[in-house]
Amino acid sequence: MQQKINNHPYQTRRLDILDLGRKNYKEVWDIQLELHKNRVENRIPDTLILVEHNPVITLGKSGLQNNILISEEELQKKGIEFYQVERGGDATFHGPGQLVGYPIFNIKQGLAGIRPFIEKIEEVIIRVLHDFRISAKKHEKMIGVWTDEGKICSIGIAVRRWVSFHGFALNVNTDLSYFDLIYPCGYKEIKIVSMKKILNNEISMDMVKERVIKNFCVLFQKESKN
Repeated sequence: MQQKINNHPYQTRRLDILDLGRKNYKEVWDIQLELHKNRVENRIPDTLILVEHNPVITLGKSGLQNNILISEEELQKKGIEFYQVERGGDATFHGPGQLVGYPIFNIKQGLAGIRPFIEKIEEVIIRVLHDFRISAKKHEKMIGVWTDEGKICSIGIAVRRWVSFHGFALNVNTDLSYFDLIYPCGYKEIKIVSMKKILNNEISMDMVKERVIKNFCVLFQKESKN
């Protein structure tokens, strides 16, 4: 069905899901930018990208280079890419076993700005973890989702022309040793955990994706379309 293009936000409850499997970071970054442009122009509805990345360290727009503890040359030798990007936040790692979600959403419609949007994403992840019997919570001073064992999900959002991009990274079966190469979010003392570490068992990524989609739809009042 042809979509009507006008000066108003795309008037639909539809949420498109783009499950990319496993992709290099730069390839998905480019996809984000194209979808962002189309969302700004109201050519597409809100879209949620789900992906696992090959090993990569990213740094937010105001992040400090010294929060990455080895050089770019050493990263390359370890097969880890590096990018500085437009999102908020500092240094983080993405890699296999981690579910990364990029919501390309018009946040002006029904939301009072970026902070309520981020808080809804935090709540989505908290509910997902609850579905797996993991108790999680927000941190009163820092963005992301936390458990008693440590931080389990990072969130770094960028917004241009009222449309979001970048997003969240939930540690499902992630190799946590990669986080030893950075000060996560710029803090030396942060401990990073995964669902696998807490539950002492490998977690089905498909099941996690299913719960993420379900909870996004509930909290953002959407109907998903894969």
